[in-house]
Amino acid sequence: MTCDEAKILLHALIDGELDAGHAREVEAHVATCASCASELAAYRDMKRVLADTNLRYTAPAQLRARIEASLPPQAQQPNRRAVLRGFAMGSAVSALAATGLVAIVLRQDDQQRILSEMVSAHLRSLQAGHLTDVISTDQHTVKPWFNGKLDVAPPVIDLTAQGFTLVGGRLDYIDARALGAVVYRRRQHVINLFVAQTANTALRPPKTETMQGFNCRHWTNRGLNFWAVSDLGADELVEFTDKFEAAMKANVEG
Repeated sequence: MTCDEAKILLHALIDGELDAGHAREVEAHVATCASCASELAAYRDMKRVLADTNLRYTAPAQLRARIEASLPPQAQQPNRRAVLRGFAMGSAVSALAATGLVAIVLRQDDQQRILSEMVSAHLRSLQAGHLTDVISTDQHTVKPWFNGKLDVAPPVIDLTAQGFTLVGGRLDYIDARALGAVVYRRRQHVINLFVAQTANTALRPPKTETMQGFNCRHWTNRGLNFWAVSDLGADELVEFTDKFEAAMKANVEG
């Protein structure tokens, strides 16, 4: 495990959010890395200080009295009808929230956070020595390398004949979870195809977004989530995902 990978998981380790395997990996790395050990100690000190500090502040009674004195008389003494009307409005808002509006907003925020982590992982991969853990243009070499390292090995498709050269693969960490990244190259452009298992088996058509100057294409199929991230033009990234899906379909049907 590298320092970049470990530092992503330090907070999750402190909060007890890692599974036993990843926790052991991070702890083993910290035991041999002074920099990460120092950062972990600082996080633990911060957590302890925050837990021991009384961060609750109670406003003095004089402040409440001054605020109430400054309000108009009708605001100080609300009538029964106003109270009931306010209650009804609050209930309506709660009902709307219960129907899923709040959940939708939270889900969209979570999707944007995951997408941001994908772009960050793509940027890290462009650093020297971070692009691949297994280097090969042979899909029969790359795919078996993932076996045993993930619950589900990502599909590895050779698209060299279609203009997208398979470079290799690696393990990456997104949202404190390990997933597979299959790496392709188009001319001088790197494409990271991140693949993670999902409980949602419904087909989700590809959608292209742009973040930090990178094009990102996300879709769900066959119980897997796919994210393709690259500085390729949006049209070429669409071409990549279309050819990848076509090859996947041909393999399944074949």
